[in-house]
Amino acid sequence: MKQAKLLTQAEQKRVAAIINSHRYQSRNTAIFAFSFFAGLRACEIAALKVGDVFDANGDVRDTVYLTAGQTKGDEANTVLVSKRLSKVLMSFAGQYPRHITNPNAQLFFSAKRGGFSAQTIVNLFARFYALAGIKGASSHSGRRQFLTELADKGINVRVIQALARHKDMSTTQRYLDYNESKLRNAIELV
Repeated sequence: MKQAKLLTQAEQKRVAAIINSHRYQSRNTAIFAFSFFAGLRACEIAALKVGDVFDANGDVRDTVYLTAGQTKGDEANTVLVSKRLSKVLMSFAGQYPRHITNPNAQLFFSAKRGGFSAQTIVNLFARFYALAGIKGASSHSGRRQFLTELADKGINVRVIQALARHKDMSTTQRYLDYNESKLRNAIELV
């Protein structure tokens, strides 16, 4: 199985610049943030409702509860919201204050105000990666990046498995990237 490409910092900056230069900048930034800062899959991002992410006061929840129907594995799950993701979501809320007052509305919407499908989210990622000139990246790149960066920071693989919402440890391990530089750094710790 071919892995989704991990983005370099320069590539991440290029994607951010492309997103910032297009319409719906805060919406698209939030979509990417759910992938890169929480490891959500395209189908999970598309399934989010306003009430899953924002409380009745318009504040970002610190935990997103995904129902079985919103997840890939048809099991309810929780997603923890980091300060970094929360900041992006508050910006989104500031851009669309009326939208976030409807808890049953889909969180992300098109220009015609219809909700996004999982395929629409996949296509959005592909479009921005193509505009940034990045080959091999997909809607799964952010999820893989999120998990690999946790591993790079020394987070225990069991914790990463829980954050990835994987049943099997071997699935989590396939997401984690290593290269010669990381191997060299590891041996220097001994």
